[in-house]
Amino acid sequence: MPHTSPSSATASPAASSPDQPTSGGLCAIHQPNLFPRLTTLAKLFAADTWIVLDDVQFTRRDYQHRTRLAALTDPDRTRWLSIPTHLPQGRQTAIRDALIADPAAARRRTEAMIRQEYRTSPHWPSMQTALEPVWAAFDTGRTAAVAETSTHILLDLLGWSGRVLTAGGLSARTERSERLADLTAAAGAGTYLCGIGGMTYLNPAPFTARGIAVAPFLPPAAGIWTSARRVTSLWALAHLGPTGLSARLRALTGAPDSLEAAA
Repeated sequence: MPHTSPSSATASPAASSPDQPTSGGLCAIHQPNLFPRLTTLAKLFAADTWIVLDDVQFTRRDYQHRTRLAALTDPDRTRWLSIPTHLPQGRQTAIRDALIADPAAARRRTEAMIRQEYRTSPHWPSMQTALEPVWAAFDTGRTAAVAETSTHILLDLLGWSGRVLTAGGLSARTERSERLADLTAAAGAGTYLCGIGGMTYLNPAPFTARGIAVAPFLPPAAGIWTSARRVTSLWALAHLGPTGLSARLRALTGAPDSLEAAA
């Protein structure tokens, strides 16, 4: 399922827009999230390369093993879906080493909760088929495998043509901003696509030293984006279907205001 085609770097709608930086393509670096929020999915969709950051410390209160489901008829009515996770090395356990406490039970519960929320959607048949690889990923016993697969299937369903790399297979320094710059360079990208939260701590100097631009990803806040920072993108998919949601993301990533080059 991972995309590895080296020719895919020009396929992203964000990269093809004349208003956006295109040299080397756009790179997003993000931890594997379980059925990611729409803002996270949109950022990855805008990029030509997603580097999976699975070798950093697992955080229980983050989105690496959980997501917030929203009721189909009311996105303000939410509940958490979590995969019970065991950390073999305690708090120092890396995301890729985290284990599902009871894979069979976790699979059954995850399937049941998602089916309960979205089975009345007219787009449920296509969603149900696309979700099959996620259920199979529970057999690996690894939380990260399920989370990463859940993102892969959504990107595939929306027609994303980028590539996926893993941070652990690339050479990079250990300091936060230096590492992100090194990973972007290792991927051959010319621009690092950064979420709003990341811009609060990012040091641009390592990127400038490597000739890499930094572009903040700025999604809107109206319409389907009202709850985009809180709930899983499955809610938007259930409402709009793959074609409708893909069109929204392509329109967003081609808009000059959504990606702004920063020094």
